[in-house]
Amino acid sequence: AIKKKSERRVKKENYWQRLQEVAYKYKNCLFVNADNVSSLQISKLRCRLRAMDAYMIMGKNTLMKAALTHANTKPEEGDDDYDDRKDNWEFSPTIEKIITQLRGNINLIFTNGDLGDVKVVLDTEVRESPAKPGMMAPKDVTVPVGPTGLDPKQTGFFQTLQIQTKIVKGQIDIVAEKQVIIKDTRVDQTQAALLDKLKIYPFEYKMKVTKILQDDNIFDAAVLDLSSEIILEKFARAINIQAKLSLGLGVPTAASAPHSLLNGFKNLVAVSAMSGYEFDQAKAILEAAKNAPAAGTGGGAAPAKAEVKEVVKDEPEDVDMGGLFGDDDDY
Repeated sequence: AIKKKSERRVKKENYWQRLQEVAYKYKNCLFVNADNVSSLQISKLRCRLRAMDAYMIMGKNTLMKAALTHANTKPEEGDDDYDDRKDNWEFSPTIEKIITQLRGNINLIFTNGDLGDVKVVLDTEVRESPAKPGMMAPKDVTVPVGPTGLDPKQTGFFQTLQIQTKIVKGQIDIVAEKQVIIKDTRVDQTQAALLDKLKIYPFEYKMKVTKILQDDNIFDAAVLDLSSEIILEKFARAINIQAKLSLGLGVPTAASAPHSLLNGFKNLVAVSAMSGYEFDQAKAILEAAKNAPAAGTGGGAAPAKAEVKEVVKDEPEDVDMGGLFGDDDDY
């Protein structure tokens, strides 16, 4: 007789197979920390992610590592699933990268779409939480200036935390803003009680992206905050700096070449204006300059023409050509 598998065993095998399937199906993955995230939040996130063809899978690291390692191990004769895997097996570098990140309370979200869109969904599902004694503070907490609604008998909390107060119309008012909790420190009983009395719920919990896997490369989650506009702005700034350095050092680069060509063309137009030698491009620019209104006038071509004539009358020997034709001092 064949021994019937237990319900727990069946669930484990189904989970094992499901994890292997999605690891091969999707090329991108987000590694998320789900500390203090409620089951209701997770349920809502699953529904929203499923609608955008993203798949969340949670579980123990040991089980996930075992399933993924097995999926990436070449089947050998004698294995229980050798016949099922021998024809379809292939090594996946994506799975290998995922295994290296399975440390701590890490869960996986797989997708073939935009990772930024998935992060937006995670950031919108937030749960507020009061400060509890003994918990690790995820951020700094400050109590604001103003009335507290508490009667003067409860000034002990404020004195313990060194918060300046005064009594106004029979209630305690905070005189100066005060930081009462520092990030990454334990919340004590007094801090938690004070914030509870003030109806301040300072903490919020959501799934936090720690790392991302895209195109077989691991990146920090901060790259998801970089929009196309920010990337283009940073690239343009870097190119501008490179062009300035190249021009200052006199070393031609792809960034400085357009500026060098433009400066050279300006010199050629200046030579054309002073010598009377014409070429099509210079002629077009000089004609436009003659017909343009002079600065500070309401229009008209006459002032511009007079200005051009004055330029033509200048003596050629007074023009500094910037060494374009060599140094005349040697002759």
